[in-house]
Amino acid sequence: MGEFTLRPVEPEADAALLHCWVTHPKAAFWLMQDADVAEVTQEYRRIAEHPHHEAYLGHWRGRPAFLAERYDPARVELVGLYDAHPGDVGMHFLCAPADAPAHGFTRAVITTVMAWLFADPSTRRVVVEPDVRNTAVHALNAAVGFDVVGTVTKPEKDALLSICTRARFHTTTGLGSASRPGPAAVTGVPSTDGASA
Repeated sequence: MGEFTLRPVEPEADAALLHCWVTHPKAAFWLMQDADVAEVTQEYRRIAEHPHHEAYLGHWRGRPAFLAERYDPARVELVGLYDAHPGDVGMHFLCAPADAPAHGFTRAVITTVMAWLFADPSTRRVVVEPDVRNTAVHALNAAVGFDVVGTVTKPEKDALLSICTRARFHTTTGLGSASRPGPAAVTGVPSTDGASA
């Protein structure tokens, strides 16, 4: 579908754009519907300063198009709620609202994000915890190889804990370990090799 790139979110510079995305009706499961621009800035400043949580702005064909977050699920989001393994990486993603969405775009985004996470050799499994009611994202998760573990209760939601191993991702998507779903790059950050999320 063309080139995808990711760069770290710049909280002050990106807040107005992200505010439009996270408060859109289609982003209800992002749980920021009532946030103002200042609160969005504060949230992404908090993430930028967190040692185990990172946010990236994704571009498609040179334009901002999605948001991706990488985190350590044993220290963020799922602390004490699941059997954490070394090499686990948590993931959130959000596509920008579009008047005329490109066919296959959302699946291309999640595939790109997963390939980016697995490009780090220390990543063994990707862990997600979407709202149990978010059936659209459950279908996308299944399409890239996630297996449902079960429901976990968090303060803000009942979540469908799901896990995808590197092998399962490659088998389900047909992408070998050296394959990519199209050109993808991360700019403005060091190589992820050996990094802990």
